[in-house]
Order: sequence, then structure tokens, then C-alpha cells
Amino acid sequence: MAPRTRETFTSDAVLLNLSEGSRRGQVLASAKHLTTPDVTLGIQNTIESVLAQAESKSNIQALCIGTTHFVNALVERDPRRLDRVAVIRLCGPFTHGTPPFVGFPHELRELLEGPHFLLSGGLQIDGSEIASVVVAQVESACDEINRQGIRAVVVSSVFAPIDFEIQQEETVAAIVRKRIPGLDVVCSKDVAAIGLLERENASILNAALLRYAKKTVIGFEKAAQALELKCSVFITSNDGTLLSCAQAARLPIRTFSSGPTNSMRGAAFLAALESGISKQSALVVDIGGTTTDIGMLLPSGFPRQAAAHHEFCGVLLNFSMPHVTSIGLGGGSLVREDPVTNKVTVGPHSVGHRITSESLVFGGSTLTATDVVVAAGRASNIGDESLVSGIGQSIIEDAQSAIKKMLQNYLDAMKTSSQDIPVYLVGGGSILAPDVLAGISRVHRFPHFDVANAVGAAIAQISGIIDSFEDTSTRTIVQVRADVEARAIAQAIASGADPHRVAIVESEVIPIAYTSGRCRFYVKAAGDWSGVASPSWSEVDDPLYVEVSTGETASRPQMVASAAASAVMAPVMRTASDILEYEPRIKGREWLLSEIDLEWIADGCYVLGCGGAGETIRVIDFSSVSPNGLVGWGGGMGSPEVSSERLLGNEYQEASAELWSLIGIAKPEALCGIEIGGANGMINMILGSTKHADIPCIDGDFMGRAYPTWHQTTANVYDASGTGAKMLPSVISSGDGNIMIMTKARRDIDVDASLRAACVEMGTHVGQASCPLKADYVDSAMIKNTVSLSWRIGRAIALARKQSSLSRIGTILVDAVGGSNSARVLFVGKITDVRRRLYKGHTIGEVVITALTVDDDDDDPDHPMECFTGTLTIPFKNENLVGAKSINVEMVATVPDLIAVLDAQNGSALGTPQYKYGLRVLVLGITAAPQWTGSERGIALGGPSAFGFTHIPYEPLGKYAQPRSVIEEYARNS
Repeated sequence: MAPRTRETFTSDAVLLNLSEGSRRGQVLASAKHLTTPDVTLGIQNTIESVLAQAESKSNIQALCIGTTHFVNALVERDPRRLDRVAVIRLCGPFTHGTPPFVGFPHELRELLEGPHFLLSGGLQIDGSEIASVVVAQVESACDEINRQGIRAVVVSSVFAPIDFEIQQEETVAAIVRKRIPGLDVVCSKDVAAIGLLERENASILNAALLRYAKKTVIGFEKAAQALELKCSVFITSNDGTLLSCAQAARLPIRTFSSGPTNSMRGAAFLAALESGISKQSALVVDIGGTTTDIGMLLPSGFPRQAAAHHEFCGVLLNFSMPHVTSIGLGGGSLVREDPVTNKVTVGPHSVGHRITSESLVFGGSTLTATDVVVAAGRASNIGDESLVSGIGQSIIEDAQSAIKKMLQNYLDAMKTSSQDIPVYLVGGGSILAPDVLAGISRVHRFPHFDVANAVGAAIAQISGIIDSFEDTSTRTIVQVRADVEARAIAQAIASGADPHRVAIVESEVIPIAYTSGRCRFYVKAAGDWSGVASPSWSEVDDPLYVEVSTGETASRPQMVASAAASAVMAPVMRTASDILEYEPRIKGREWLLSEIDLEWIADGCYVLGCGGAGETIRVIDFSSVSPNGLVGWGGGMGSPEVSSERLLGNEYQEASAELWSLIGIAKPEALCGIEIGGANGMINMILGSTKHADIPCIDGDFMGRAYPTWHQTTANVYDASGTGAKMLPSVISSGDGNIMIMTKARRDIDVDASLRAACVEMGTHVGQASCPLKADYVDSAMIKNTVSLSWRIGRAIALARKQSSLSRIGTILVDAVGGSNSARVLFVGKITDVRRRLYKGHTIGEVVITALTVDDDDDDPDHPMECFTGTLTIPFKNENLVGAKSINVEMVATVPDLIAVLDAQNGSALGTPQYKYGLRVLVLGITAAPQWTGSERGIALGGPSAFGFTHIPYEPLGKYAQPRSVIEEYARNS
């Protein structure tokens, strides 16, 4: 049996036959009831209605519950159900530039943000300590947390997911519980995997919900007990698998998208039972009492997954979730008419479970979306029609128009092309949706559509997931992988999966750059439930369990967020028109970057990386540098896997200050990026900000892309000595007290090799500063206007998202980087194979992309894309190197030309660590600058032969087009 409870409007349930035989999949019984304020009573009412239709309770093997209680609390920003959260981060000297809550939306940050503490602790990627936990620091933090009356605490540590022996998070959690008994404490390693900021964000949301989660889960179990059901009780999770009640009470975040996942899985199941409905892509719209969830169902019957990094309620997360948009529209949504403008709005506020007492159709005094639908004559079986007869016709029409417009806008935003596709309507609130919607080929309502979510819950499986770093120094990767897969299977079986039906559904090995003898393994096993009872919530010895009240909490003090921001404010980019009308601020010949500029530059830097890696920030054209000026350059060196956990500290600032002191200057006149690709494209902006060195950054860099080694720079291309003279002296800093200086090398390649070896010993990530260069040398060697190019790429991606034209993102980006003479789309398809291994500190391997089949392709007929066949194989060494088509082994592009792989769902660039089976991607090629292609030395350092492809000659992709300067374009308007 699978009931689905929404905290507002309705609870529904089905009894599904999952036994072997011809009746497998048949809906034996279904029911829908209005949710009550008492969760237990609401569940009971719904289940009782189904049990009345069942032959015997004894035949029911499991109760699988899907719920939107927790996500509703966040969407509504309800302070009665959310607690403020304190964060104790164990990080030593690192991550201080990115404090907790930094990426939260303002209103959510204001609601949840408690004090945060950056304390001694954290691990390096090899498992050694950055610093030990200092008990006195933790106790001092506890005293402040207690003083502020905080109920929930997150403990997050750098590289906590690989901390199996020292257990810093567990140690600190024990101190906190002892110091403040009864406090809810969440260890980040229990919530999500690698990626400190995203894991910490998820832990904060999880902690904020714990008190409410306990109350809700206990209500579920009490409902089952009251109905004398002897079966196990499960809660459905984000990926369509099941959680025990104990797991759900500890980790409510894992249910955040269970509602849309269940709806989409259930919709696919019901569609498959209908004749004449072929397997096809479709939008599933699940309308409840408070929210509407919209997701894309693939022909496979599974939901389209979100990108590698995705936002949920405006917060950046990194674990697997379906790509879903949630909006504040439901049956209980308030309908308001502005007394001045007479404009009618619907939502996002809702009467929730009080709909039966507060909405007009049930005798209340509040106008809701359900009242409008009943008054329009589209739902005569709900309430008393006579009670809504007094609603004015203009309000009815305007409210219906607002609902239709809201749905059409969000449906259009979820599509990747303008092609019409079908919609599967599910959920009790689907009566709100009209039968005709722009951009939709047909609106479907299948039998049992109102309980599709419950159907999806009933067919869920049990899973086991292992995501960890493992030692591969003494055993082969194949052997270690087999062990990790066995652990995942064992975990699934221990959670209740049938040992005879469990299987590995996902298995991935990711080498760690610059680190030998360790790899990251991600393995997921899943299988049907075995039928063996799982422990109930009350039977689990859980330190988080405390007796909970059945009432709502009293009001509590709020902490106002004080997020660090750029000194140049920018308008919010809500629409495509906002983007088109935005102009950067140019003062004199300086470009003063706003938050919008930085966001677009960041997106552009990642594209130009080709798979690699609250103050004023000034950017200048090279022409603003004095003829005798010195230009500083450098950036970060090390593993991207380290950067995702051990967030930037002061290592680059320390290396630069040490170098400037060594050569006897206070600071250079300007800064220039070593590469525009990835984080190094922006690291000099941090150093050059008014908070630090107050130095302008030049619009340009020394790669025009990203390369894996330090000697592969145009600064070295123009150095004929071959000894790396223009790079030396060079300084690297670990950020925690270790600094090394290199003054001389026999060969230029020895500079990178020597410093990289030291980098591994210094934590696998360092800041590196190279000797400042004279302006006349920079004039020749630097690739100009690449910051402007990044800005234009980021702006184009943002515009494509707002205009719902992601299907044309390739063409849009080609135009943004100079047109079809200098760039082109090389391939469109989905990743079907990824092979990786580690060689001399670099992640090398290849990704295989297969052209889309007719069923997979949702091309826009109004803007048809070029059709591709066969496969494209891209070898990579941290960055993408060569693109080879399977047909005639045709080379479509090679370094130094840029080969960027983009997520076709959202236009974001993918780094080589993010390549994953099944991702739909677009491959973009961009012609390299003449600093690389104009000399034999440039081709030797950056061309195919530099990476061992001596048999492949370099052939230009097109003709290089120098990017247009943003300063030059917009200075006239400033």
C-alpha cells in the first residue's frame, strides 16, 4: 500500500498488486481525502478508505509513504516549521572566503541563519589532518549557540566523507551534545558527499527541518499502529527508492523531491497501461494544495535528472535529484485583487489544510484557487457551488488567466526547445489546469491520475549508496571497485532489499588529479523490497531523538543576513528583457564589476576551461597599463577535487606577497590571469579587490583557455630560452604555513614538474605566483579581451535560459564568441562511456559521446540543429584535447583550439570530473588565438604533439576572432 500525504489539500493512497502474474501492476483500490491539521488523523482517514476496499490487512506487506511536508515548509518559508541553524565548520585556515549561508537567497538566509564558527580541524585529501580539533574552541562556540537559543547545529568538516578513522565531525558532535543536551546535531557526512559548500548547504536545510520531521514521521507510524497494520513503514526518497522511518526522521532532505519523483514514476506507470500512448518525453505537472511541481519525464520512464550542481529553493546542492521546478500554486492558493490596480494574483500563500474551513466553497471567508475553479463550473463535485456564486466574473476570468499564464511560463522554461510536447496532469489539484496550454500538444488525465504519486511510491525500491575515496595503491581498481559494489549491495540488503533482486544500477570510478593511490568511487545498488520488517522509529537508538510537541513553535528572533557583496549593485535579472537591457558600469577606462558581471564571467570561464578547472573589483584594458609597468600573474595549482572541498583560503595572496617582497616591489601595477578557464580566470580578481591588494585586473590572460601544466602559457611561448625564465622566480604557498621558492630551472617543463611534486606534499592544492612581467612583453604574449569573452558567454547562457532557447545554445554561443568563422558546434549527443586513469598527477582518459536517436532527440523544428551520427571520442588530460568522430576517424578539432563540453539541459560547462553516463551534452569548438597558432613553438607547447598525439597534425578549426572589449563597447554610455 502506498499513501501519499501532502501537508495541504489532500492525502491519497493506492493498493497496488506487485505480486508476480497477470494482475501485477493493477490498482486494486484508491482513495483521496482532505489533509487534516493532525498528520496522524489525515493518514489514517486515507488508509482506512483503501483498507475498506481490501480483502485482508494481512496481505499488505508494506506501507510506502510519499510526502511533501518538508519541501512545503521551505517553499513557504514557514518559521513555525523551520529552525535557525548554527554551523561549526572545521577548516583550519581554509574556506574563510566562503562562509556558511553565503549562497542562500536573502529571505531564506534571514529565516535560517544562526551564528557560524570556522574552527581548527579538517582533513587533506590523503586523510591527514589540516589541523586537530581544539575542544576549547568548540565549547566556546557551544556557549554562544546556547546563548542565542539555537535548536539545531550543523558540523561540517573539510573532506568529512573520507574521514573514517579520525572522525572529526563525530568528535565535535559529541562535544556539542554534551555541552548542550537535547540539541539537534547534524554531521554533514551523513547528508551528502564530496563538495563542502553544497554538502554544508544540504545539511543546513536538513537541520532546519529536524524538529518538524520527527513530529511528522512519528505521526506516520502512529497512523499505521492505530490501524493495526503489522507491515513495515517506509518513506519515499528523491531517487524513487525507500527510506525507513528512522532514516527519514534523521534525513528529511532526502525526501525533498520524492513527491515529483513519485509523480513522474507513477505517471509513466499509468501511461504505460494506456493504449495509444507511446514512450515519449512529456512534462509531468503535479498540482497539490500549496505547490505545483513540474518535471520532465524521459522516454525511459524515469525523470530527467538535474545537472551535476543544481539549485533547490535557491540553494546550491550536489546530490542526485530530478530536474524539477516548484511554484507556489495549488488548490489552497490565495486569490487576491489589488484594490488600486484591480490586478488579480494567485498564490504563493495558501490556506493549506485549512481549506475545508477557510475557503468559500466550504463555508469560509477566504477566496482560493479552488473557489475560482468551482465558480467557473469546472469542479461541481467540490463543496457547495452556491457559496461561490457571488464571485465576480472578472475575478474568475482574471484568476484563471493568471493560473494559465503561470503554468505556461514555467512549462516553457522547463522545455529545452519550442517544440510542443504532451503534459501528464497528476495530483488532486490538477483541476486548476486548463485543458489547453500554449506550447503543449495535449493535456492528459489518465485513470487514477489523482493518485499517481501514490502509485509511484508503491513501485519504489530499496537502495544502498557508497560514495567514498578508496586506497588503490596496493590493489587494482577492479578489485577495489568490486569491494565497493559489494558494500553497496550489502547496504541495500541491510536496508530491506531482496538479496535475489538487488543489482548495481550505477558504478563510477573517478581518479583524483595529482594524487596517486586513491580514487573516488560512487556506487548505487537497488532492488525490490524483500518483505522483511525494518526497525521502527521508536526502536532505533538515535541520539537525535527527543520527545516532540504536537503544537507549533512560538515566534522566535530573526537574524538579518549580512551577505558580502560586490560594491557595485546590479538589478535582479528576472526576465530576458532585464538581461538585454543591462549595461556594465564603466568609469573612465575601468570596468567596475557587479554581481551580475561576476556571475556571467564565472559561467564563461567554465566554458573556456574546456573541462578543467563585497568589494570593488576593477578590470582595465591593456592600453591603461603604463609602458614601464609590471604585471603580476599566477593562480591556483592542484586538484579540482581538492578545490571542491578545501575551499580557497589565502594561499594565492600569501604566495604573491612573498614573491613581491623577494623581488623588492610593493605590488605590481596590474594583474593578469594565467588562464581564463575555470577558477583561475577569477582568482586574480580576488587578489586585486579593494579588500586585498587593490590592483586592477587586465582584460586578458596567458592561455585563452585552460591547460593542465604551468609551462603551457603564451608567456612561455614567447620565451625563447626554453628554461622558463619568464616564470621564475616562482613562489607556491599551501595556505597553512608552508611556502616554497623556485628561482632557476634547466628546462621550462621542470618548473611545473618540480612545483607540482611539492604541491602534492603541501595538500594537493597551492597558490602560485610567477615573476611579474614587463608591459611590453605582456602586450605581445597576452591574449586580449578574454574576460570580456567570458562575460559574453555567461550573458548568452543566462539569456538562453530566460528565453527557453537552450536547444539553440550551441548557435547562441557560436555567435557570442565571434561567429561561425571562428567557432562551431562539433557534436550533440549523450555520454555513453567514460574512462579515467591517473598519470603523473593528471586525470587522463576519454569520454565517448553517442549521437542522439530519434526517440532521444527533442529538436526544435523551427530552429533545426545539425544532425550528427556515430560517436565522438574526446581524450582528456584534465582538459579536453582532441575530438575524433567514429566515422572515418575524422578529427573535428584538436588543441590548441578549444573543445568545450556543455550540459545541454542548462547550458553550463562540464568539467572532466563531471562526465557521467547518460548526460546529454553539446560539444563546442572555438579557434585558438594566434599567440598559440602563429609559431612552431606555440604549436609544440600547446598542440596535439604536446600530449602524445604526434601522428595528428594541427589543423585550425577556423579563423580567430578577437573578442570585443566590454570597456570599449560600453564606455561611451557611462
